[in-house]
Amino acid sequence: MGLELLRRGTKTRMIYLDHAATSWPKPPDVVLAMREFLDLAGGNPGRSGHRLSVEAGRRVYLAREALAVLFGVRDPLRVLFTLNCTHALNLALRGSLSPGDHVVTSGMEHNSAMRPLRSLERQGVSLTVVPCSAEGLLAPDDVAAALTDRTRLAVFSHASNVCGALQPVREIAQCIRARSSALVLLDAAQTAGSMPIDLAELGVDLLAFSGHKGLLGPPGTGGLILGPRVDPRTMTPLWQGGTGSRSEYEEQPEHLPDKFESGTPNGVGIAGLGAAARWLLKQDLQALREREMEQVRLLRQGLSALPGLTVYGPERDDRRIAVLSFTAAGEPVSNIGRRLDEDFGILVRVGLHCAPAAHRTLGTFPGGTVRLAPGPFTARAEIEATIQALETILTTR
Repeated sequence: MGLELLRRGTKTRMIYLDHAATSWPKPPDVVLAMREFLDLAGGNPGRSGHRLSVEAGRRVYLAREALAVLFGVRDPLRVLFTLNCTHALNLALRGSLSPGDHVVTSGMEHNSAMRPLRSLERQGVSLTVVPCSAEGLLAPDDVAAALTDRTRLAVFSHASNVCGALQPVREIAQCIRARSSALVLLDAAQTAGSMPIDLAELGVDLLAFSGHKGLLGPPGTGGLILGPRVDPRTMTPLWQGGTGSRSEYEEQPEHLPDKFESGTPNGVGIAGLGAAARWLLKQDLQALREREMEQVRLLRQGLSALPGLTVYGPERDDRRIAVLSFTAAGEPVSNIGRRLDEDFGILVRVGLHCAPAAHRTLGTFPGGTVRLAPGPFTARAEIEATIQALETILTTR
């Protein structure tokens, strides 16, 4: 796939490098499962005893089971479905914290965590933001030093959606457990499905995930996983209402997952997410990760030769995921993104990526960066064409 072909734009070919925002395309299994749900199981899960309702409930539970296996969770009922990762983080934060509690987080967080944390701070929750290195990495000892006897939660992104920095979660969790009873909440929006994750192995207590990114599911899906140290009786639902269970009572049921899943679920989306999880279970996730990291190495190598260009984030593969951000001296990131799209049919994301704290840490606030995020179906030729396109843009200003 040559540069001349791409120059004719999206009418001929499109290169999608925005997988950190949402993955595309999805595996055919996902589309098929969603269609089959609507065609064959269109009832309301748990709301009736007829065959369509029962079948809809079965498919939702199968998705819960697949995700439990994917994340090393023994009890599928501790996999709570949400609308997205933001919803899951809000459920964990607002459902667990009270005035007087203390929270530790990092200077690389997405607004999906920072905005509810700042809101809770105004309501009496104290917050410590631990600075990260210029590469976006968090030091476990710095986290340990921030703990107090009132620390209830430690909240971290597994990997940065801006520069790909992969935090040493296992070491951080070990430091926290050695000094505190605080729970660890991991924002796995950028890593779930893109690399192997086992809650027990990482030492994580709550895991928030997005269904539509690395998990390759549809938009409008996500979840929160409750580890064995989490007592759901101590958590408050974000909202309450009909669950299809215990309908004779006007109080919210206490059993899982109903306590936290009021209202009709996104059955068709969850069916698609379950199909995506089953597709991933058939793959070698580590091999998929290594393939994506090879693409990032190609990008880094190609971009390093371009004039006035700065690439952000860790260089080592074991400290990053397949997300790469850069700036070019004297060239607004919006211009680069526009030209990639309009002139070459290459779709990327520019700006602050809903993570101003991360950009302040990296020194790219307020202008932001150009972000390249390949995915499991990105071809080497597409990476090479992107490098050629950027060379043309940056040398013909």
